[in-house]
Amino acid sequence: MIDVPVLVVGGGPVGLTASLYLSLFGIESLLVERHPGTAILPKARALNARTMEMYRQIGLEDAIRAVAMPDRFGGTILWSESLAGREIKRLHPGRGSAANQALSIAGNCGCSQDILEPVLRHRAETAGPGRLRFGTALRELNCDTDGVAALIEDAEGRSEQVRARYLIAADGAQSRIRQQLGIGRRGEADVYDSINIHLRADLTPWIAERPAALYLIEQPELRGTFLTINGSDRWGFLVTSLSHYGFTPEQFTPAFSTEIVRRAVGVADLAVEVLGVSAWKASAMVAERYRAGPVFLAGDAAHEMPPTGGFGLNTGVQDAQNLAWKLAAVLRGEAGDALLDSYDAERRPVGEAVTHTSLLNALSMGRTARQTEAVLPRKEFLNEIGLVFGARYESSAVVSQEALAKELAPVADAIEAYVPSAAPGCRAPHVALRQGTRKLSTTDLLGRGFVLLTAPAGSAWRIAADRLEGPRVANAVIGDEIREEEDGDWLAAYGLREDGAVLVRPDGHVAWRSPSGADDPRTTLQEVMNAVLCRGATAPESTA
Repeated sequence: MIDVPVLVVGGGPVGLTASLYLSLFGIESLLVERHPGTAILPKARALNARTMEMYRQIGLEDAIRAVAMPDRFGGTILWSESLAGREIKRLHPGRGSAANQALSIAGNCGCSQDILEPVLRHRAETAGPGRLRFGTALRELNCDTDGVAALIEDAEGRSEQVRARYLIAADGAQSRIRQQLGIGRRGEADVYDSINIHLRADLTPWIAERPAALYLIEQPELRGTFLTINGSDRWGFLVTSLSHYGFTPEQFTPAFSTEIVRRAVGVADLAVEVLGVSAWKASAMVAERYRAGPVFLAGDAAHEMPPTGGFGLNTGVQDAQNLAWKLAAVLRGEAGDALLDSYDAERRPVGEAVTHTSLLNALSMGRTARQTEAVLPRKEFLNEIGLVFGARYESSAVVSQEALAKELAPVADAIEAYVPSAAPGCRAPHVALRQGTRKLSTTDLLGRGFVLLTAPAGSAWRIAADRLEGPRVANAVIGDEIREEEDGDWLAAYGLREDGAVLVRPDGHVAWRSPSGADDPRTTLQEVMNAVLCRGATAPESTA
């Protein structure tokens, strides 16, 4: 019998990220994955700036960028009749504009899933106390008021019982756990069908002078997209809307896949090595709830979306970050169980918003019918900076929504527009800082626990934080050793006066803010922590 606080089912990016964060917070977990190893096909490739900001905070940014595609490919999307044929259009995504890049110190990154997962797995295996078992399947699951009882089985057929207080279901879009729990989904299923061809071919002659992240091929008899992996000889080719062009998944043998790739390149004798082929259908479905007692849905198990926009992986790993710190706080006895309800309250609206946007992107590109000429996407495609950074949580783990409503006027376009704010519920915004000769960001001070941000004049808040009754709240003073860049104004960006303070949660979202000092900082801060952690006390409202 294995007795563990958290059982994670699924060893993709979401499950691995959950394991990483639980270990970061000192929580033992067991991850089981039925496949023998990490992904062998590229699958998802786009890590947005918010995700890279998250991985940067836990020391993984450099390792990911070291294996990612070269940066020069990230700034363009290209449409053509074939790689060697007539070019139709070039698009420079708004997410990569100078103004949007300035919103985070991290920036976007193109790293295919088969390359990313080994990086995450290595860190998860070495971080401890989390344990990973690949080639191990969940066979039975029973839930009760005290947690879950599971039966797992390895590749040799050996079975073992597992007892866990909580379970994270990161077992994909066809989640057997979600189905067993009877959790329904809403949305549109099987919007279009596709084939992914993973291949090796030297495409340098046609892409060297026009690097792009995506090369969309528009032919009367074929719609497909070359997905850049290393920018030279390893690629993905995504054939979309199979049935509308007379294709079936069974046709895509290595020989037929080679023919299709040659047609898309426009070179009949191109040397192509097919490394793998997978068929799938794009759906836009979101679970009706993310929690069922001790079980939590994350990633594709919670929200399945078309890849048009690159939100699936990003949304999933951010689910894991949001959930992990809450599970840790409850398991350490620092929070009430009601804190876990805030996971659904905060992450399900995000899942619904990005799934709907991804669907609209796909529909605008003509994926649901045969097209006789190029169909270009709607203007929002890859310009969704509001979705990348603009999540505004409203839950019991934020104090309070009244302050949020006062400060934040409705954004005219919640998809494309983002206004940085440190109002409660928002992502703590990036402000450029410096520590000696090192450049850093306000976001570099976050992501590993609760942090209280103050200026030097906010010493009363820092003293109060040091005297709190768990969990530990780290103090970060901006203005002494850590200084803002000459053109920065972090107090204005965070809505503070010199003696104010901002409390930021372990996931980088603002829990509470006091623009100035208080008569009794310790009592105020203790009440805030009690409220955020659902410990039954009422906190004072934040003021705008």
